[in-house]
Amino acid sequence: MDGHDKPQGEYQSMIKKQKKGWQRHLAQAYKQLTKSKPKAFSNIVPSDIPEEAGVYLISAKFNIECPYYVGRTKNLRQRIYRNHLMGSLANARLKKYLIGSGECKDIEKAKIFIRRKCYVRWFKEKDLRKRGSIEGYVTGVVFPKYGIYEEH
Repeated sequence: MDGHDKPQGEYQSMIKKQKKGWQRHLAQAYKQLTKSKPKAFSNIVPSDIPEEAGVYLISAKFNIECPYYVGRTKNLRQRIYRNHLMGSLANARLKKYLIGSGECKDIEKAKIFIRRKCYVRWFKEKDLRKRGSIEGYVTGVVFPKYGIYEEH
């Protein structure tokens, strides 16, 4: 052995387990997010959305509510209103996915779809790591149509 090798019986994992209440925290964040009243994109104005960090869920309503996209951001108003609703394909992933899947023909049709069919909910969370964990947890539970769609 060269000093870096440890006998298997002495191996200790470097993977840190979270505190016992962490899974409960994720479940509570999920519940708070999904139980909040959704806001329709058809009548949303920027002042409806806080300029705070958080996690958001965009869903479409047909006969039932269908989760479409889960995201996290440093600024909910910027991301939800300016990017997803008003933004270009470069900064509005949901529109890109709607067009890429063939669900919408072009950016204008995607914008109309979001305005007419989509709703948004959010959960404020200042901590970056917690936002990432909540986003991943919610994505895993609701399995949105356009979830973790691509890897970089």
